[in-house]
Amino acid sequence: DANDGGRRDYPDCMFQVFLPLLHADIISTVEFNHTGELLATGDKGGRVVIFQREQESKNQPHRRGEYNVYSTFQSHEPEFDYLKSLEIEEKINKIRWLPQQNAAYFLLSTNDKTVKLWKVSERDKRPEGYNLKDEDGRLRDPSMITSLRVPVLRPMDLMVEATPRRVFANAHTYHINSISVNSDYETYMSADDLRINLWNFEITNQSFNIVDIKPANMEELTEVITAAEFHPHHCNTFVYSSSKGTIRLCDMRTSALCDRHAKFFEEPEDPSNRSFFSEIISSISDVKFSHSGRYIMTRDYLTVKVWDLNMENRPIETYQVHDYLRSKLCSLYENDCIFDKFECVWNGSDSVIMTGSYNNFFRMFDRNTKRDVTLEASRENSKPRAVLKPRKVCVGGKRRKDEISVDSLDFSKKILHTAWHPSENIIAVAATNNLYIFQDKVN
Repeated sequence: DANDGGRRDYPDCMFQVFLPLLHADIISTVEFNHTGELLATGDKGGRVVIFQREQESKNQPHRRGEYNVYSTFQSHEPEFDYLKSLEIEEKINKIRWLPQQNAAYFLLSTNDKTVKLWKVSERDKRPEGYNLKDEDGRLRDPSMITSLRVPVLRPMDLMVEATPRRVFANAHTYHINSISVNSDYETYMSADDLRINLWNFEITNQSFNIVDIKPANMEELTEVITAAEFHPHHCNTFVYSSSKGTIRLCDMRTSALCDRHAKFFEEPEDPSNRSFFSEIISSISDVKFSHSGRYIMTRDYLTVKVWDLNMENRPIETYQVHDYLRSKLCSLYENDCIFDKFECVWNGSDSVIMTGSYNNFFRMFDRNTKRDVTLEASRENSKPRAVLKPRKVCVGGKRRKDEISVDSLDFSKKILHTAWHPSENIIAVAATNNLYIFQDKVN
């Protein structure tokens, strides 16, 4: 049970944001900014929707924590590559926030080929009283101007504007799967299936290739890059994961091209567990540094693993996300679900980890108490400010009243994208086209 005595690390109260279902509305990424005041989602239609947290008021203390739409803008449009006769879809693959330096907010968004830097700013005043233009913006006849006016700023309704400040294009032959902002906040990296590029925020026409695993002969290709992330504190260190279930830690101080890794994390496979699906389910779909920078978390198809940077030969923790699917791998292969890419996130203190599953279930694992819980994000069982009940999956034998059997799980309802507030117990969970926000119970 997630709610038994002691300190609770699980958010367990909820409210929802609903969006109507079209293919373009399917949420493809979710990300809190560094303060947690803003939450951005990207969807398959190339749109970015930013939610802002309500400020606390004395009249309605329970409203603190509710997120309302702050800004919506079209980040990417569908394109066509005429040289390769390929359609480039507008789907937002990743969003990453930059720390706030002034009144405006900045975020990076990327589709398969192009990364954009967006500035999101507020405007509540407009200039009036120009000398050469009238109030509608039309040019005035110079011969009619007899006196000089000083333009003034007048209050107006608050407008939130999103403007693209930089467009980083034409650097990726393959599809971009990750972007990560460096801790120096001057550079960021973008990773595709075979290469990782380093960019400076000020320079859009060139990037620096730091990893290239493309073989001279593509028939010799055995693995691809699946995710990459910079260390949260050391600007020279980054990790990337592969489809073979390995993680490489690279140090940019060693050489310009990080082809030789500094550390190589891999767990030897148990020969007794070997099957036709072993390689597919060992592919890592997400890699995340802990906030402390001491650990790396990786997600493969059935498990979440936590690695200590000082120990390369095996993970220090392994959590089974949905081990009851091991017997269902054949049908999951046939319906392509076995290739789903689940993400994983840390809470603000690195003590709890969260990741998604099927049937709109998501899992939380408390690293200290070793307790875990399965929760469900769905309209049917969720009313605003209702306490979430833990769910259980029945694997075999007699099914209890409150359990759900493996055979009745809905594999079309999957939670791939989740985010955790940087300092509080507030989580965002994307279930297809619905965004659910859960928070600790407010008494």
